[in-house]
Amino acid sequence: MIDGDRSPAVRAVCVLAPLAAALAHLGPAATWLPGPRRRWLPALAGRGRPDHVALTFDDGPDPVSTPLFLDALDALGVRATFFVLGGRVARCPDVARETVRRGHELAVHGWAHDQPWLPSPGRDARELFRAAYAVADVTGRWPRWYRPPYGILTSGRWAAARRAGLRPVLWTAWGRDWTPHATPASVRRTAAADLRGGGTLLLHDTDHASAPDSWRATLGALPEIVADCRAAGLALGPLAGHATARTGAAALTGATPATASTGAV
Repeated sequence: MIDGDRSPAVRAVCVLAPLAAALAHLGPAATWLPGPRRRWLPALAGRGRPDHVALTFDDGPDPVSTPLFLDALDALGVRATFFVLGGRVARCPDVARETVRRGHELAVHGWAHDQPWLPSPGRDARELFRAAYAVADVTGRWPRWYRPPYGILTSGRWAAARRAGLRPVLWTAWGRDWTPHATPASVRRTAAADLRGGGTLLLHDTDHASAPDSWRATLGALPEIVADCRAAGLALGPLAGHATARTGAAALTGATPATASTGAV
């Protein structure tokens, strides 16, 4: 049968089926929009204790920049959550271990900083488990949190996180510190625009997926951001100390390697 012989219903199915599959895959990515996320999905946005700000960094570890952030955080007396890439942990395990030794929390950012435009649920699950095991190998415990690259949660990534016992957490504020024109002043100003008590701040401790040397603007802004929060009466710390009754006790419970591994692929 040639195309011209197909009924309108068959032709409609041929056109709409791929569209429906794409929508099913990318539909959850609408959670990237900060306004709706903060309003309707506070736990996903990283809403927590009203007297606390969760300080988070993405894309590491990096052997050059990450140790400088660890030193700065030590000097400031602040601990944070580092969303690390499994591939980077495999390359820089000593930096990852030092991050934990200094009292910080490691969480999963995926295996690589890729864009998930095409559906691939099997790959999503394999790479997420692979990254989680890399973190567990360094920390001795199964991670709690997952933030996908670019904050894009597809249906495959949602399902993979659920199977791995990881809780997706995005952010309520960021510093736009990945751009080539970022400065300490711009990072501080952008972070302050949306940062309130109970929020989660997204920054980067490396330029692995950002403009070259953009991390220097973040490092320069960090003391002022911490000072601003403290002046507002807000404590800063990792996500582990951020949850409230509103976000739910599950926000502080992660799967153990034994339970999570039952779904490994």
